[in-house]
Amino acid sequence: MILNRQRAVRVARRPLESFLRRVANELDIRDAHVTVCFVSDREIAYMNEAFRKRKGPTDVLSFPAEKKRWASRSRRKKISKEGAENTGAAEESRAKQESRPAEIYWGDIAIAPETARRYAKKNGRSLGHELRVLILHGVLHLLGYDHETDRGEMDRIERKMRRRFGLS
Repeated sequence: MILNRQRAVRVARRPLESFLRRVANELDIRDAHVTVCFVSDREIAYMNEAFRKRKGPTDVLSFPAEKKRWASRSRRKKISKEGAENTGAAEESRAKQESRPAEIYWGDIAIAPETARRYAKKNGRSLGHELRVLILHGVLHLLGYDHETDRGEMDRIERKMRRRFGLS
């Protein structure tokens, strides 16, 4: 689900909702419930200070519903080796789906379109492109990846996924 709680930047939600579904399918988390919320720079700056002790706005923040995800170790190895090509091998996927509820709430992603627009302009990208990159980045955080502590693992997977989605 995508919510828009800001007015500074016009955002086309439907294509981004479609992209979020594609990401979920590619990462074999079709049963995932994720909320992406577009917020103002002021609101994300408040969240950044409150939760990360960092001043000022950022482009994206993720709030996992749980600290540890079932997708962690074995899934991480599979994604990083295969670039999410076969993240859901039939038997493994069925076994995992049988052992968990029909729908899992993975968490929330807050995105500041004002900041995203500045970064997009700086990097010569469209706002839509930048928002897709941020959605992918946020979902990877919800899966338990952390580019600040994982010695490049998240960055490698994110680069593979960006190529897969034409976001290189």
